[in-house]
Amino acid sequence: MRYDYVIVGAGLYGAVFAHEAHKKGKRCLVLDRRDHVAGNVYTEEVEGIQVHRYGAHIFHTSDPAVWAYVNRFATFNHYINAPVANYKGELYNLPFNMNTFNRMWGVITPREAEEKIRSQIAAAGITAPRNLEEQAIALVGTDIYEKLIKGYTEKQWGRPCTELSPSIIKRLPVRMTFDNNYFNDPYQGIPEGGYTAMVEKLLEGIEVRLGVDFLQERERYCALGDRIVFTGCIDAYFGYCYGPLQYRNVRFETEVLDIPNYQGNAVINYTDRETPYTRVIEHKHFAFGKQPKTVISREYSAEWQVGEEAYYPVQNEETGALYARYRSLAAKEKNVLFGGRLGEFQYYDMDKVIARALEAVRAELGLTE
Repeated sequence: MRYDYVIVGAGLYGAVFAHEAHKKGKRCLVLDRRDHVAGNVYTEEVEGIQVHRYGAHIFHTSDPAVWAYVNRFATFNHYINAPVANYKGELYNLPFNMNTFNRMWGVITPREAEEKIRSQIAAAGITAPRNLEEQAIALVGTDIYEKLIKGYTEKQWGRPCTELSPSIIKRLPVRMTFDNNYFNDPYQGIPEGGYTAMVEKLLEGIEVRLGVDFLQERERYCALGDRIVFTGCIDAYFGYCYGPLQYRNVRFETEVLDIPNYQGNAVINYTDRETPYTRVIEHKHFAFGKQPKTVISREYSAEWQVGEEAYYPVQNEETGALYARYRSLAAKEKNVLFGGRLGEFQYYDMDKVIARALEAVRAELGLTE
């Protein structure tokens, strides 16, 4: 049997593309080398709790069309992301807001907080930030940078903040209000029943083969399809011919605890350099769970090696230049479309992945909506 599209990857990009193409009568085959669909947003039930196996995923968007789209496949709860930072036993609200500033300096009013930050920025003498460290200090001053940004960021990226791009920190929310909602987006929540059920609905009626490594069986699957949609690592597709791009890997330690509540919040970041993990996730709090037990996951960020799962791209001048070379090769692949975080080497949020997939499939099919 031949297919109009062989789609490599059953994550959000692949599932949305397949759903829209299938809806228009296209024959689609979806492949994934894992033993499940949903990619990194995969959730599985443990002790009645939807566990985010590959880290916390909170859906948020400012795009009403994307919000309406995902609500066709799931009912979202009213979860609001309000993480807490733990610095050597001191607890601070995130994102940086008046609760954070009061805990840090004892200030009461926005004016006091602004004056404190302004004085620290002036003392640092930074006018044109050249790296993440300078950008962070230019946003929130030295105290918050040293306690709540530096250690966490260096653990997450495996590099000194002075070697990281200032763009990484530019979108960090800083508020002069007592608002702990991390995202500014008006639409936010987590699918009831988990992300896996949502992706399964997207893939209803579509042939899916799991445990398949497309790159190991490329000839076979290319022969089956008129077009390939590839959502894996673009450098892997080309056999790392120019050398591998840089990614970060994440390792998880997950355990079931025989207590109803471990930390009182879904997400607590550990911002000191000495604590080896970046954060602890308590999954039941994403859904306001009342189960008698709880499930937690400690996250450890690690350097990526060829052959391991790539969780997100490391973007800097070096990787930008290398990606441009791979992108030139991709442009010559007439029957292959590259998409998603890894296929496009972009750090997309979930809503942006969905929007990109919709844009791509509509262009493929010549649709306006």
